[in-house]
Formats: sequence, structure tokens, C-alpha cells
Amino acid sequence: MSTVDSPGPNRLHLGCGKKIIPGWINLDVVAGEGVDVVADLDRCADVPLPFEADSIDEFIGSHLLEHIRNVLPLMQELHRIAKPGAKAHFTTPYGSSDDAYEDPTHIRLYFMDSFGYFSQPYYWRADYGYNGDWLTEHITLKVSKSRYQGKAANDIYDEVMRLRNVVIEMTARLIAVKPIREPKKELQVAPSLEILLV
Repeated sequence: MSTVDSPGPNRLHLGCGKKIIPGWINLDVVAGEGVDVVADLDRCADVPLPFEADSIDEFIGSHLLEHIRNVLPLMQELHRIAKPGAKAHFTTPYGSSDDAYEDPTHIRLYFMDSFGYFSQPYYWRADYGYNGDWLTEHITLKVSKSRYQGKAANDIYDEVMRLRNVVIEMTARLIAVKPIREPKKELQVAPSLEILLV
């Protein structure tokens, strides 16, 4: 395992593709210009990421998680390399959108409560051998400004829960909890929710 030596915080851009972020460690499954680390995020159960435990301050993954077949091993591995309190930002298509369904490379759908399953308190009734713990701190739902300008947040939320193609995109902000919490339902914490008109 390598240690990351940088003058500032160690920030890991997951599944960077061709979108290289300066000042971040850009990781992708394919080598390319600007890619710092080549790793298969779908193989984290067998092949650890090349970083020391407690070495990463922040993670970002845009339109990544929906492509990952083995997401729990990935989130457990990210938890291992995360510093306590490290933040992770994940943007995905919303599960009830055409965007989530149409792309044949999308393996799974994500909804507001999906990220809770990256925490320990959600496993109060089942044990899948998952040892990570991420607190979902905040969820942002992006909706169409032209369609929802002037509507009350409760009315928009009601449509999110009932209709397809309301949410354009969803972003979740997670925090690495160390040591991990117990798998107890009463320890579940609801994230704050923001509806953003775009």
C-alpha cells in the first residue's frame, strides 16, 4: 500500500474517466492522460485499493455508483482508507428516472434512502458481513426550474415520491464514521434534504 504525500488534503476522484480534477488523486479503471491510479472499483472485495488506512480526506464520484456491481465491498474499502470524518460526495441518476433505466451499463438504481445501507445502523435485522459505516448527512435532489419554479417544497417532494422523471440528478454527502456504530435501528439518522431548481 502506498501512502499519499501531498501538501494539502488527500482527495480521491473515483471513476474520473476523462474528467481530471487538478489537485485530486484521479482514479479510473482505464489508464489515460491525467489518471493517477488505475484500479477496478468492482474488485475491492479481492483487490484492496493502493492506499493506507485512514489516509483520504475526501472522495467524489459522479455517475459512478450505478455502474458498480459489488457496491458494499467498494464502500467498505473506501471506509478503510477514509480518515475519520472524511466526506464522500456521490452523484447518481435518480432511480425513477429514464436516465437511470436507459443506460445498459447501469447495474442498480439509487433513491434517497439507498445511501443509508452504507451505514451500520441499517443492518439491525440482517448481517451481510459489511464493515463500513457512512453517515448520510445531506441529499440534494435537482429538479427542473421551468417545471417547479414557485411550487412548495412539500408538493415537489410529493411528486418525487409518486411520479417518474421528477428528479434530474441526486447528490449524497456522506461522512465516514469511525469507529463504526452498532447495527441498531435507533441509531439511524435521517439526512437533511435539499430540492434544487436547475
